[in-house]
Amino acid sequence: MKRTKYAKAPAETTVVVAMSGGVDSSVAAALLVERGYNCIGVMMRLWAEVGVGEGSTNKCCSLESVHDARRVADKLGIPFYLINVERPFKEKVVDFFIDGYSRGITPNPCLECNRHIRFDYLLNYARRLGADYLATGHYARLRYAEDGKVHLLKGVDEAKDQSYVLSVLGQDELHDVLFPVGEYPKSEVRRMAAERGLPTASKHDSMDLCFIFDDDYRRFLRTWAAEAMRPGPIVDRRGRVYGQHNGLPGYTIGQRKGLGIAGAAEPLFVLELDYRNNALVVGTAAELGRDRLIAERVNWTLDEAPPAGARVQCKIRYKAKAVECTLFPIGVDQVEVRFDAPLRDIAPGQGAVFYDGDLCLGGGVIARAEEPMKTEIKE
Repeated sequence: MKRTKYAKAPAETTVVVAMSGGVDSSVAAALLVERGYNCIGVMMRLWAEVGVGEGSTNKCCSLESVHDARRVADKLGIPFYLINVERPFKEKVVDFFIDGYSRGITPNPCLECNRHIRFDYLLNYARRLGADYLATGHYARLRYAEDGKVHLLKGVDEAKDQSYVLSVLGQDELHDVLFPVGEYPKSEVRRMAAERGLPTASKHDSMDLCFIFDDDYRRFLRTWAAEAMRPGPIVDRRGRVYGQHNGLPGYTIGQRKGLGIAGAAEPLFVLELDYRNNALVVGTAAELGRDRLIAERVNWTLDEAPPAGARVQCKIRYKAKAVECTLFPIGVDQVEVRFDAPLRDIAPGQGAVFYDGDLCLGGGVIARAEEPMKTEIKE
């Protein structure tokens, strides 16, 4: 139980601030400096494509972003360092992204970046510097419980909440991190940046995958995973052929538009990406719904699983609505999730993240969706 450093005065507390050259991390650094903390700005140079087009750089560490982050650090009077994380980022995030699509799943690289880069590589870098905390510009909150546990909560701004991608953190990480902007709505963060004269106050948010310079993930996969982008048949469960797809990674579970199917008696949706046969499996809305999934690589933010039968809420995508469900942990790092009503867009590879109100309980990677239960299962 890490309690000793909480009693330290801010001037005696060192915080490494992960700076991106954006408004959120800039305000996070400003707030900590104003509160008297000894801050060090650190920016990571991440892997980027080379020689594929003008401006081929990682958007999280472009020359402009590095320049902006350095200007903010200078204005705040804190040291600033740029560290090279290209190799681990390529291995843990980019290769994961390529491999996932090559296996017919829809991976979420942001979860892996937080799991392996920000809150492993960078957090351990901060620890080696002797820092007490790593601070980031994520929209999430922390609550320190009487039993010594740190609770991960949704950010105040529901529209910007990033607890979904922080669900990979456990107690070892949560004791050593800070999320200064999580207590504020985005509009207030921009206002604070403008009031302080920070050069990033009006900078646009980055919404796309940082390592795909032109925001075209299909082009990226054609370059780096050409085999995965092979055309193949569009079929239904009975083997009827409806046409040809342009590469499985271009589609997602539940998709209806853009399939290029004509002549079907009723609307068809993507049911499955059958990468073994390079087939896009389609069907009706009635065939699409699933009320169970199995998640693997599950992490619990409180370092312990809830009891079997726990009633919680689950998000199956970052921007999805949290829906009611029941959890049944399986072994150490798997869980069966039973939804109150079938969902149409459960996509293997995406994160299933669990909540009890504002409390983020943790999450895992969707391994598969299960057929709707036809009989009651007794526990």
